[in-house]
Amino acid sequence: MKVIDIENWNRKEHFEFFSKMNSPYFGFTTEVDCTIAYAQAKENGHSFFAAYLHKSMVAVNAVDEMKLRILDGQVVLYDAIHAGTTIGREDGTFGFAFIPFSKDFNVFNAVMQEEIEAVKQTSGLRITNGELGKDLVRHSTIPWNSFSALLHPTSFNNSESVPKITFGKFNSRDGKKYLPVSIEAHHGLADGIHIARYLEEFQKQLNTVL
Repeated sequence: MKVIDIENWNRKEHFEFFSKMNSPYFGFTTEVDCTIAYAQAKENGHSFFAAYLHKSMVAVNAVDEMKLRILDGQVVLYDAIHAGTTIGREDGTFGFAFIPFSKDFNVFNAVMQEEIEAVKQTSGLRITNGELGKDLVRHSTIPWNSFSALLHPTSFNNSESVPKITFGKFNSRDGKKYLPVSIEAHHGLADGIHIARYLEEFQKQLNTVL
């Protein structure tokens, strides 16, 4: 983990400007082509959810601005960012899961499946699991519907700096599958170009045949 020298940081004014706002988050909703990734997951007998979550995490870790957080009044750059995600239960509730990042999908997926089972065997939010730190991205999935916009709950805390990424149900057009993606980040730490870089890398990963 590296502490950013704010006084000599090229984002100093950006950070100070947006950090004064009650809600400094910004974001947008778009979609990515998941045709190849979906076909490969099914061919290999993997969960498509696990496959695209891992590819999202590879993309997150490829963009430094997605790894910046506000911690104890300082801006820090984490060496690696992990996956926090919601997991649904049969009773209609959900719990939080935490999956340490690994570039190796099989390693990542093995832990993910353990976390899914742990969520299903418990009740409530597993909130202590979700408060392990700020070195994660909060992922959610809405598997029942596609969407073109999304509203997240917020505490209007301008020191909240963990990005939120939400996926929806993919839709099919002209023989291809498209996955809706909503992403939000603290504007003092990242701009539209940095989210664009995440999305570019995410698309690259979705197109990669392993």
